[in-house]
Amino acid sequence: MEASLRRLPMARIKNMEEFASVSGISRPTVSKYFNDPESVRPKTRARIEDALKLHDYRPNIYAMNQNRKLTKAVGIVVPLLVDPYFAEIARNLEQRCIDAGYRPTLFSAHGDSAHEVEVLDSLRSLKPAGVLLAPLGRASDHDVLEKFCADVPTLLFDSSVEEFGLSFVGSDNRQFTTHITDYLCRTGEPPCFFEMKTPANPNAHRRRQAYLDAMQEFGQPAQVVSIEGEGWEFEEIGRIGGHKALEEGLFSTNTILCSNDRLAIGLLTACYERGVKVGRGEDCQIRVAGQDGHPHSRYTCPPLTTISHDYDKVSQTAADSLFAAIEGHVEPWKSTRIEGKLTLRDSA
Repeated sequence: MEASLRRLPMARIKNMEEFASVSGISRPTVSKYFNDPESVRPKTRARIEDALKLHDYRPNIYAMNQNRKLTKAVGIVVPLLVDPYFAEIARNLEQRCIDAGYRPTLFSAHGDSAHEVEVLDSLRSLKPAGVLLAPLGRASDHDVLEKFCADVPTLLFDSSVEEFGLSFVGSDNRQFTTHITDYLCRTGEPPCFFEMKTPANPNAHRRRQAYLDAMQEFGQPAQVVSIEGEGWEFEEIGRIGGHKALEEGLFSTNTILCSNDRLAIGLLTACYERGVKVGRGEDCQIRVAGQDGHPHSRYTCPPLTTISHDYDKVSQTAADSLFAAIEGHVEPWKSTRIEGKLTLRDSA
């Protein structure tokens, strides 16, 4: 072994065959190690790891996957990774995959339909065991998405595409909005609903309808204030739309339920810039609440009342459902919607 390790001390190892040759270990054993280090004997594993250090070699995971019928690769796709909600849920999913022995690769569609298609094409080349996909929704190319999901075991999270009949794990948007609407009606003036006229995510439509149904059930007048704006710059859209709504007196009550926390953060900024005091105190002019449990919602001024995703439960259920499907334990797949938790803070 010592002699074989010294043959090419400075040579760059190009592939697994060369690494097997210089390490003096058979190609099948080396391949077995890279697929599962615990599957080879400790003494052999130590020899391989010594050779890895000596030659600074790392296998090409993409090439390995091309030669395997079932890979350990799992793709995680989100609409926009800079959104703290998607960053947090992706972090959770990534850790679940690692803990289960899979190799996660994280992709962002950057809020763009064409880029989402490119991401799905890239994933095909990985031959993943499965994919956890939060689609853009309204902006997605549904034909491409449907074909991909038919070819690759795919579990949707955050945003479902109902017509595909695919397994979905996410938050129960109807429960979200109904629960926080009930709280706002019981603790002050009934809320109006603040939304984007052209939402980026289909969850917004579900929340809007849940608000309308809840207000009817509670015997309260409903009002929807729809502001101009398209895309994923929610905070700025909420700030500009908030200025316009406040200036034109569009809010019929002093309580505003926003379609999501990022819009609410923009509205809070507009209130600050106009000198409108937000909160529950007697000297406050307006109450503002959001939906999502955005990671930054506790740091707004005042801290934002919201209804929060159960990040741990959503990620655990989504990952477990995909792993079960990969292993052939679930047929057919089902959809799971998880309730949110009301988080009371000073804004409402």
